Amino acid sequence: MNSIVVNLSHKTYPLYIKRGLINEIGIEIAKIYTGKKVLIITDENVNKLYGKTVEISLKISGFNVETIVLEPGEKSKSVDVLLNVYNDLLDFKVTRGDLIIALGGGVVGDLTGFAASTLLRGIPFVQIPTSLLAQVDSSIGGKVAVDLARGKNLIGSFYHPQAVFIDPNVLKTLSKTFLHDGLAEVIKYGAIKDIDLFLKLENLKDDDDVLANIDNIIYQCCNIKKDIVEIDEKDTGDRMMLNFGHTLGHSIEKYFNYEKYTHGEAVGIGMYSITRKSEELGLTEVGSAERIKKILIKYNLPYEVLGLDRDKILQAISLDKKNDKDTINIILLKKLGDAFIKNINSSLMNDYI
Repeated sequence: MNSIVVNLSHKTYPLYIKRGLINEIGIEIAKIYTGKKVLIITDENVNKLYGKTVEISLKISGFNVETIVLEPGEKSKSVDVLLNVYNDLLDFKVTRGDLIIALGGGVVGDLTGFAASTLLRGIPFVQIPTSLLAQVDSSIGGKVAVDLARGKNLIGSFYHPQAVFIDPNVLKTLSKTFLHDGLAEVIKYGAIKDIDLFLKLENLKDDDDVLANIDNIIYQCCNIKKDIVEIDEKDTGDRMMLNFGHTLGHSIEKYFNYEKYTHGEAVGIGMYSITRKSEELGLTEVGSAERIKKILIKYNLPYEVLGLDRDKILQAISLDKKNDKDTINIILLKKLGDAFIKNINSSLMNDYI
């Protein structure tokens, strides 16, 4: 089993990566939690595939288990669903001495983490991410949130899990769409910090080749994020680089009401668009955007969207959390594998999309 430890000034927690780990979750939870009550939050799709497996493993290890099942999709990451989750947890008589498990992708992880961080002023939780995107990105680093109608992740906090348990085998049940969705975040890591990872993705033959190498890919991404989070937990410096492609990406998701593009697809469009523009402005090594375009095409990810209302996109960007008064921090590449943060006047954002 591969392991990574996230060391923060106030907390330390492990990430475990092992094929078949989901079948041993009861044994692993017993190593870090001495209570008896465990509350699982998952969605309908994941529950059908892994809900019983996790429940049985926990019960064999002596835990009392209750499960809350949500509708799948970004629309469940809302205040209305959050209030329902609070009520369900209270109906189960949750206390601050109990443990909550987030079993699912990024939506479940973000919503569960935010519920855990706020109910009773904080209940311990662990992450069992079941999508590639969650395994390499959203389950690590303590960002938890829900969406508002006006934008994504506008209500959130920093609340770290007790542990993250990553089983690469669960990715075999992902549709190709969501495998590629997660690969967009892997591409991001290569683009901002690890040219060797980017080259690896360029050279892998197909999805089967990706899955054959996925353990190491997940480990590389988690290690990059761990290093960045340890330096900048609260997203005021280097951690902003993890938002490469996200400013436009989040706006595209909202523009289409979270129905047309997955998160990874929207981020891919954002990465290509801003790199093409930064090349034109002489800020990025020529050819970088074309390589991003080619790797997105290789993994069946879109690189552009036509016919957007620019005013609506700019309005959405104006609500982005990276805004600070009249300026916004955007993430650009000097070259592939080398990103930097550029603070610009918000009125100039039109030049970068």
